[in-house]
Amino acid sequence: MAAQNPENPPELRLSQPDGSDRPSWIPWAVAGGVVALSFVVLILLGGPSRRSEQPGGAGLAPADPYAAKLSITGMKMSEASNFAGGKVTYLDGQIANQGDQILSGITVQVAFRNALGEMGQKETLPMTLIRAHEPYVDTQPVSAAPIKPGEGREFRLVFDRVIPDWNQEFPEVRVIKVQSK
Repeated sequence: MAAQNPENPPELRLSQPDGSDRPSWIPWAVAGGVVALSFVVLILLGGPSRRSEQPGGAGLAPADPYAAKLSITGMKMSEASNFAGGKVTYLDGQIANQGDQILSGITVQVAFRNALGEMGQKETLPMTLIRAHEPYVDTQPVSAAPIKPGEGREFRLVFDRVIPDWNQEFPEVRVIKVQSK
């Protein structure tokens, strides 16, 4: 057995199936294809989780006809910091069903106004009901606990972002869609 020179270690070469020493482009092409496919999947499926259409154009959408039978009261706003260092804004209140239908879904539009009183931000989102306050505020969709005629429930709306020049007044909340059983 021949002694190896530590200054010149033996080269490790991979040979092609045909015996040649050319590097193969196939593994690189496969790896590039996997990376490209991963980006496409991330773009298609990994977009913002809260993208929703904004009915009503530049203004608020018209109120649902059943909205006249709903009362929203006791609104309170609060803020909290999230783990990423951002700020989350909460709008809590009570909603009462004074109509004759069992409600299984409520969609609202919320308008935040700027210092000039102009609508600077409009959000369309489903109303979520507060299920528990301890150990933290836990919410659920209206469909999980439908609101019967004559009943009232606490709700919470969550905003990941609010315009920087928000006038700090309560936003306008409009019920634009009501689903009933």
